Amino acid sequence: MTNILAIALAAVLTNNVILAQFYGICPFLGVSKKVDTASGMGMAVIFVMGIASAVTWVVNNLVLIPLGLDYMRTVAFILVIATLVQFVEMFMMKSMPALYSSLGIFLPLITTNCAVLGAALVNNQNGYNFIESVVYGVTSGIGFLLVIVLFASIRERLEFAEPPKCFEGFPLALVTASLMAIAFLGFSGLKIW
Repeated sequence: MTNILAIALAAVLTNNVILAQFYGICPFLGVSKKVDTASGMGMAVIFVMGIASAVTWVVNNLVLIPLGLDYMRTVAFILVIATLVQFVEMFMMKSMPALYSSLGIFLPLITTNCAVLGAALVNNQNGYNFIESVVYGVTSGIGFLLVIVLFASIRERLEFAEPPKCFEGFPLALVTASLMAIAFLGFSGLKIW
C-alpha cells in the first residue's frame, strides 16, 4: 500500500508530468486561458491516461512481449491512445457540446499529447504491475488537472494586471509556468513512510 501511495503522490506533486517531466506543454499553454476549459481538458486527460495505462499494460504484457513484438511498443501504444481519444471525443460531442466546442482542436490533440504516451511508457520502464500502472496513469492525469487548473486561474487573474509591455501575453504565461515549476520543486523533499 505504501508503494501505491508513493507512486500516487510522486505522480501528482514531485514528478508532475507538466512541471517536472515537461510532457503535455502544448495543451497546458493552449487550453489554460479559462478555468472551465482547463478543467474539462484535465478531466478528459485523466480518463484517457487511466484507461490508456490499463489497456497499454495489457497489450504490452499479454500481446507484444509473448509474441516478441516489444520493439513495436510505441506504435501500439499510440494506436491504443488514438482509439481511446476518438471515443472520448465522440462522447463529449454528444453529451457536452459546449465543452467540446470550447476545447476545439486541443481535444483531438490528446492523441499526440506526449503526457499520455509518456505515462504509458513510464509504466513499462518502471516495471509497474497492472494496479500500479493504473494508479500512475490516473494520478498523472490528476497532476495534469491540478497544474492546468491552477495555471488557468492565475492566467485569469493576470488579465486584470498591467505588466510591462515586454511581458504582455505569452511571455507572462511562460514566466508564470516557470514560477509554478519552482513552487512544485518544493515538494521534492516529501517522504512517504
